[in-house]
Amino acid sequence: MKIIDVKVWLVEGVKYNWTLLKIYTDTGHTGVGEATNWPGSPIVFEAAKHVGQRIIGLDPMKTDFIWTKLYRDLNWIGPYGASMCAISGIDMALLDLKAKVLGVPCYELLGGAFRKEILLYANYWFTGGGHNPQDYAKQASAVKDAGFTGLKFDPFAHTNYLYGEDLAANLTLTAEQQDLAFEVSKAVREGVGPNFDIMIETHAMLNYRVAVQMAQRLSELNITWYEEPAGPENADNLRAMRERIPSNVSICVGERHYTRHGIRPVLEKNICDIMMPDITRCGGPSEMKRMATMMEAYNVLLAPHNPNGPLSTLASAHVCASVPNFFRQEFMFNDVPWRDEVIDHPIKDMVKNGHLILSERPGLGVDLIEEEMLKHPGILEPRPGFYV
Repeated sequence: MKIIDVKVWLVEGVKYNWTLLKIYTDTGHTGVGEATNWPGSPIVFEAAKHVGQRIIGLDPMKTDFIWTKLYRDLNWIGPYGASMCAISGIDMALLDLKAKVLGVPCYELLGGAFRKEILLYANYWFTGGGHNPQDYAKQASAVKDAGFTGLKFDPFAHTNYLYGEDLAANLTLTAEQQDLAFEVSKAVREGVGPNFDIMIETHAMLNYRVAVQMAQRLSELNITWYEEPAGPENADNLRAMRERIPSNVSICVGERHYTRHGIRPVLEKNICDIMMPDITRCGGPSEMKRMATMMEAYNVLLAPHNPNGPLSTLASAHVCASVPNFFRQEFMFNDVPWRDEVIDHPIKDMVKNGHLILSERPGLGVDLIEEEMLKHPGILEPRPGFYV
């Protein structure tokens, strides 16, 4: 069996474009994958096309060989960023293809399932209101009513994801902005009650002083984790923050950490309780499984980052099924209606009571529908509320 073609599509998503791909073989077997990332999704799109051409003629069943070859080939331009997104999407598609050839779900190739009902937490549930306590409390209650038991949000000045007029160049917040963030968070806690996981996102967009101060204030709300109080560049800086942030506040990082090599210094410094690698950028399902095994050695839980497209959601769930140290998986509560139209088995039919129920179908359990993807081409010009 040989790879004869790789096709890539850029499809509009709810926040930014999805980069979806499909691998074809001379035997008629295919596999689908996702390489979504932002900003610069057109860059990722072109990278995925280039990397796809590099695997033409290879045996698709040699998944680890192809991963290693691509990683070593592309390491010269940097082991992270767009090239690793492309590798991630290729790896996902190869795993899907191999599992379909063998007639088993992807989680069987990852070691078998510890669970098939994947506990989710909701994100992007707050898009129907303003940045005020009342609107956040109302929308948070709707998440709970839908059967979820956890949610995440960014209560700070950049909560609208535009990183715009309210964001200071030195990543500070005024006293009024800090108070508003606390009041919004308090309203959410009161809206969902005490037995509900609340994850606070900072997007690493707060300076050291404000990040620590807000963690100290928010600790009284029994938050489940405090996400990315610092960026991925300096593990020592994050270690220093860990020493000043209250011990009852868990730290979660990882969405911008690529591969097992990228998380090693964070684990060795015992900085976080939970890690959230993103399957479309960290190296794909094969690498996320390796990362989760490393995390297990440090008693750290896996909670995949997943504000992406439908294949990312499914592939992440298959990894979550296959590891003992799983906590929760991110899920986009509000999404574009064609999320379930570009695949042949809708995700909405798999989500029940805040869980994603994995099927017994081979591979990821879905195929891409090209004509539906073509109806929603990726956006290439910037517009308010959307990243390219």
